[in-house]
Amino acid sequence: MRKGIVVLMVAAIAVTGVIWLLRLWRAPPPGHATPDAALPDPVSVSIEPEPALPIGPRPARFWQEIAGNRVQCQLCPHLCVVPDGERGQCRVRENRDGVLFTIVYGRPVAVGIGPIEKAPFHHFHPGHYRQTVATVGCNLRCRHCQNWHISQREFEGMRYLPRSVDEIIAGVSRAGLDSVSFTYTEPTVFFEYMYDIAKAARARGMKTTLVTNGFISPEPLRALLQHMDAVRVDLKAFTEEFYREMSGASLAPVLASLKVIREEGVWLEIINLIIPTLNDCPNEIRAMCAWILKNLGPDVPLHFNRFFPAFRVTHLPPTPVETLETAHRIAREGGLNFVTIGNVPGHRYNSTFCPACGGRVIHRVGMHVQAKNIERGRCQFCDEEIPGVWE
Repeated sequence: MRKGIVVLMVAAIAVTGVIWLLRLWRAPPPGHATPDAALPDPVSVSIEPEPALPIGPRPARFWQEIAGNRVQCQLCPHLCVVPDGERGQCRVRENRDGVLFTIVYGRPVAVGIGPIEKAPFHHFHPGHYRQTVATVGCNLRCRHCQNWHISQREFEGMRYLPRSVDEIIAGVSRAGLDSVSFTYTEPTVFFEYMYDIAKAARARGMKTTLVTNGFISPEPLRALLQHMDAVRVDLKAFTEEFYREMSGASLAPVLASLKVIREEGVWLEIINLIIPTLNDCPNEIRAMCAWILKNLGPDVPLHFNRFFPAFRVTHLPPTPVETLETAHRIAREGGLNFVTIGNVPGHRYNSTFCPACGGRVIHRVGMHVQAKNIERGRCQFCDEEIPGVWE
């Protein structure tokens, strides 16, 4: 009897020791902020060790050593100088003893399935669904962010889903899909994870899409585009003032990224979220459309989306539909062929129209495709070519 009690006590001590070691293993790095008490502790998700998957912190790409055991990240135009033990503005790239690490590799906070129109993409496989992947983090500080609860959080305190590259790819196949999309937060900040998934997906004949703010350095962007089929860029406004005050960034690098994407021949679409009093000036919209026409051409789809109060911009009303219609008219009169209005389900300009005959070539209600009148990339009404990736 006593022997049995001793065995049980030893087993209990062993289990306690394993749990203690696991907590040490998953604790935040020394000197970093502790989790927000209001958020779930990652340790509470499971007391079991994570599966033996190729996930977790690993050396990052695109950085250089500088004096004082510091590093300079060169992934985006912030060019953060990061002291030992600290992180860059994105909150997910950390200097560990003079080596820059990504801490979110294989640790997405969102993996799901959704329509390609949610991105939105309107000229890329309309009506198709894709696997979506996102980790925590963003390199901008948009005051009006719609996904702030995952983009503007620290990694510590967020529940994540351990997923290796192979598991993501297997999930795409298991769901009967043929594409994967990097979205929701800012994929630039999980560059290494995204790059490896995209490369593996393309090797298996899958399509890859990127939803980004475009605030990325040219070298990593060009490397990434070798494994991307389509990119949707959020052109937040057309003034440096807006980017500086509302996003903590600058406009010029985003415009440079748009040119790079076009040069690399990857399908490109642009979204502009119109916010009352902040970026709804007709002259600004006119200047933006003129820049797009001159530098990217008339056939790049442009989406004007309706703003709803969010995050730190809750004092402004939703965008009046009339403002969106004015922007649509300015863009069409300015020579852009494919202009749509989003976040207004049921609006006529959810749909895509042929610029030659005016026929409705893709009938949408919100994010849902009702009918497609395109055959082999041409309008079924007049045979006009409609640029896009249709098959």
